[in-house]
Amino acid sequence: MPLSHPRRSALSEQVIAALRNQITSGEWPVGSRIPTEPELVEQLGVARNTVREAVRALAHNGLLDIRQGSGTFVVATSELAGVMHRRFADADPRHIAELRSALESSAAKLAAERRTEKDLKQLDALLARREEAWASGDAESFVSADATFHLAVVAASHNDVVTAVYADLGEVLRDWLRDDVGAELTPETYMDHTRLVDAIRAGDAQSAAAEAAGYPFHCRPGEVSRPAAGG
Repeated sequence: MPLSHPRRSALSEQVIAALRNQITSGEWPVGSRIPTEPELVEQLGVARNTVREAVRALAHNGLLDIRQGSGTFVVATSELAGVMHRRFADADPRHIAELRSALESSAAKLAAERRTEKDLKQLDALLARREEAWASGDAESFVSADATFHLAVVAASHNDVVTAVYADLGEVLRDWLRDDVGAELTPETYMDHTRLVDAIRAGDAQSAAAEAAGYPFHCRPGEVSRPAAGG
């Protein structure tokens, strides 16, 4: 439905809010290309300049990336996530892995203590999806499925602050995983998570924490040791 037409400054804010909602709701997931400018003009019923201004504002805030000749892509789900992505884009991969291990270990411990039946059903479904993505051989599908699974583990902690921080680091962690997995899936980069889910289901907090933190290290030529992918 076309948006109403209040004064221009308010209209621009309205369009920015509408586009941001498409991102935060998951309608436009991270990594996806948003509709073209003419498509947005038609969908929103506003002038091209208003759409362009809104897209540039969200790009400035770190949610969108305008790539000349390719389109505009979603790179974060919140302004803080965008800041995190820019801030840590060039961080030492080992340090990102260690941060991920620390956050997930703490969250998995809490998840084992607080998980609900709904959480367990979600984890089972996402674990199966992760296995299917691995079997498909599609590296990007596996990265997406693995990241979604780990976010669900963190969410099962029922600590809203930890979950929000982890979600805001999401694209930083995905970048690390993409780099570690590489263009092709290989056996040495795979890690089974069945025992992690089993520990959470059993309410075994210590085992859950150990499983989440236990990313084995391996080396590639010319690299320092680092955790196996999909940890």
